[in-house]
Parts: sequence; C-alpha cells; structure tokens
Amino acid sequence: MFLWRLPVKAYVLSVCSCLVLAYGDDDIEVKYRETFYNEITEEDTPTPCNAPDLTKWDKIFSMLENSQMRENMLLQYADDIIKVEIGSLRAEMLRLYGGSCGVAVETAGRRMVLQLESRLRESLDRLKLRDQTSARYSVGNSNHLEAMLQQLFSAVQTQSSQLAKLEASCEMALLFPMRSRRIFTTIIPDVPLSLSSFTVCMWVKPTVISNKTVLLSYGNRRNPFEIQLLLGRTSALLTIGGEAHLVEARNVVKSGGTLEWVHLCGSWSSEQGLATLWAGGRKVSTTPGVAEGHVLPDGGSLQLGQERNGCCPLTQRFDPKLAFAGKMTGVNMWSRVLSAEEISQLATREGQGCAQRGNIVAWGVTEMVPHGGAQFIN
Repeated sequence: MFLWRLPVKAYVLSVCSCLVLAYGDDDIEVKYRETFYNEITEEDTPTPCNAPDLTKWDKIFSMLENSQMRENMLLQYADDIIKVEIGSLRAEMLRLYGGSCGVAVETAGRRMVLQLESRLRESLDRLKLRDQTSARYSVGNSNHLEAMLQQLFSAVQTQSSQLAKLEASCEMALLFPMRSRRIFTTIIPDVPLSLSSFTVCMWVKPTVISNKTVLLSYGNRRNPFEIQLLLGRTSALLTIGGEAHLVEARNVVKSGGTLEWVHLCGSWSSEQGLATLWAGGRKVSTTPGVAEGHVLPDGGSLQLGQERNGCCPLTQRFDPKLAFAGKMTGVNMWSRVLSAEEISQLATREGQGCAQRGNIVAWGVTEMVPHGGAQFIN
C-alpha cells in the first residue's frame, strides 16, 4: 500500500514545481491610469488665525454664562433629588401610618359631629323657650311698635316736604352754582331808584362765605357802592353811599356758610340817616347818621351776586372773590322803611312771605336776567 502512494506523491510534486518555474520566468505587467490624479501638490503653509484677545467684559460675560449654566444644572439636580426623596418619604409615611391615622381621623370626626348635634339641640330648646315667653307680650308690643313706626313715618314725610319746598311758600329760587365773575343776575326795576328810603329783603342759602360776599349791589359809574348788602364770614353788612357808611351785625350766619335758609333785610332812611339790619325777623343792628340827607341817584345798575366796578369793561368789572355761590329767593325792595311786624311776617318760614311783593322790586314779577351759569330753579 505504501509503495502505491509513493509514485502519486512524486507526480503531484513534479507538477507543482513545473508551475512555479513557469511563473518565475514570465514578468507580470500592471498598467496604471494617469498618475496626475494621485499627485499631491505642495502649497504654502497657511498662517494660523490669530484670535483677538478677550476684553474684560467678554471675560465677565463668559464667566456669568458659565456660572448660570452651572447654577441651572445644580438646581435641576436638586429638584430631581427633592422630588424623588419627597415621593419616597410620602410613600413610606403612608405605608407606616396610613392605617392608624385614618382610624384616628374618623374617630375625631365622629366626636365632633356628636358634640355639634348636642349643642344644636340645646340652642333649639332655648329658642323655643324664648319664643313661648315672648309670645305672651307680643300683642301689646306690636301695637306700641306700630304706633312708633307711624310717628316716625309722619315725621319723615314732614321733613322731606319741608326740604323739598322753598321758604315762605316761594315757588322758585335763583341758583348761583359757583363763584365766578361771569355769574350774576341783573334786576331791571319798573320804577326809577331815585330814593331817599328803602327796605330790601331776601332769603339766602350760601354755599360758602368769604370775607366779602355780595348779595345785592346798586351803583353807577360815579359811585358803584350806593347800596350793598353783604355777607362777611359770620356777619351781615349794609352800606349806603359808600363803604364809609357801614352797618354790621355779627353772628348772623355760621362760619364758612350754612346749610339752612337765612332771611335778611336792610332798611335805610335819609331823613334821620338810620340804617338797620334784620336777620330771621329780628333787628340785629341799628346805626344812626348813615348817609343822612343823601338821595340815591337814578340810572344805576341793580344786580344780585356781584359788585359792579364802573371803571372797567364788562368782562373785567367783576371780582370772582366777591361773587355769591348758593341760592336766593323772595328778593323784594320797597321805597319805604317796613315796620318790625311786616319784616317778622316776611321771615316766617311757613308763612306767605313771597306773596308780599315790593313796589320797587317784586319777586316773580320784576324782570331779572341771569348771566353766566345763574338760573331759576323750582
């Protein structure tokens, strides 16, 4: 068997040696493509970029940005840890104490409900006893309460009717809404004012009173102060023929104005020079020797709520500091001196004072022209 395999091996060995010799004699040529595709050209070495030096502000902003990023990371990390820890702690607490706490809360709630029910029953029992006791006296007390309510209702009706109506049964009033040089009322009398005596009366309700507030004024270019009926703080004043002839009555109105109507009258007689002021139907001041022998000139201007200054044009002749603000009604003027009884009747609030009209100025009859914001109201 061995002898048979030996020739086979020798044959294979000879064949391999022939093949090796054949390849060793021939050269194998490898053809390449154009070589310029693989050539690497040498270029100049580029100059490295020179970054500009960071300024102080760039460094500060970089530091702030880095610190902000670190802070955000720490906050997020702490938040995650806290959430996880709290969740685990809550689960642990519920697991450990859930059963016992629930029982304790339920027991406490039941006790509170029982206590509230018992207290409510006690309160209801007390209320029932009080109702039974008060029912005995309810009949008598109800009649008494009804009578008291009726009295209060009638008093309220009386007060409201008094507030709604004007004084002395007057049907209208003059409203001066504010102090202004443009707000006043001109009176155009039917007869001349060449007078040697007079009485002027009116109801006034001032909103505010300054050192000098003009109620009524009469004058001409020569003398703008022939007649002036004024208010000054708490006083009433009357001047005839100029400010030198002055009659004053103190404590006639409240300081800073009044919320009530006040009846004022001023009278004067040239024969004796006697000037008198009346407030609320009472004589409050009398001064003799006031413009004795003087006669009021005709052709002047009679007006309410302002003082005329004859030296200046119409737009500049008035002073807003002297203007009247409030309400007026029952303005009347006579060419004689009224008696004390007549003035007392005019000052009666529930009387018919507005029905007694003057012969020089008659309220509701004589023409009165409001200017600016002055107006008649009911």
